[in-house]
Formats: sequence, C-alpha cells, structure tokens
Amino acid sequence: MFKTIDIITSGLVAQRQRLNTIAENVANVNTTRDAEGNVAPFQRRFVAFSAEKTEGKAAGVEFDVLQAANAEPRRVYEPGHPDADQNGYVDYPNINLVTEFVNALEASRAYEANIASFNTTQKIGDMTLRILA
Repeated sequence: MFKTIDIITSGLVAQRQRLNTIAENVANVNTTRDAEGNVAPFQRRFVAFSAEKTEGKAAGVEFDVLQAANAEPRRVYEPGHPDADQNGYVDYPNINLVTEFVNALEASRAYEANIASFNTTQKIGDMTLRILA
C-alpha cells in the first residue's frame, strides 16, 4: 500500500509542477526581455513526463521542465515600443493562451484523479485494518 501512495504522490508532484510551469508561461506572455534585461522574448516551457523505474518496475512519475528553444517569436508591429527593432517590430513569446488554459485544465483534472486514487487507497487500507482487527 505504501508503494501505491508513493506512486500517487509522485503523480501529484509532477502535475503540480506542470501547473506551475503553465502559470509561468501565462505570466510571461508579453515578456520581451530576459532576466539580465537584454531584448529576448521569453521562451515557452513545458513539462515532459516519464516513468520512474526501480528494479525494472514502474515506481512513479519523473518529469523534466523543458524549454521550447526553436519557437519562433510572435512579431507585432509596434514602432513606439522600446524593444522594437529598426523596422518597428517587437518580438513577443509565441505562447497561445488558449493552449495554456486547456493544458492547465487537463493538469488540474489529472491532479484531481490522483487525489481520488489516494482517497481510494486510504479507504482500502482502512477496510483491511478493520478486517484484520
């Protein structure tokens, strides 16, 4: 039973990281500069999941936060913007808010499913203890 709870917990942590990454993308949808102040649009990030393996058996969820490095920026004509190039275009992150919101909804549902699995596992453990008592 503890192994099941460990697997469920790893799924919860992975989905929480996915939601945090989506929130970071949404927060930076109009960011045109990097952390050092250089003109460079924010690069969208996403979470990639994989099965954690122990002794050849699945033991949970692993994740990596990756950056979409080759994403073309969204170019907008704004000649008065301080980050505009010599032609008047500003490079914004290529982040689609609809896609991000759908991904957030999916991650939220997966998180809820993990919580439901945890509650079911806990009930099974309680019932087992009652039977054994």
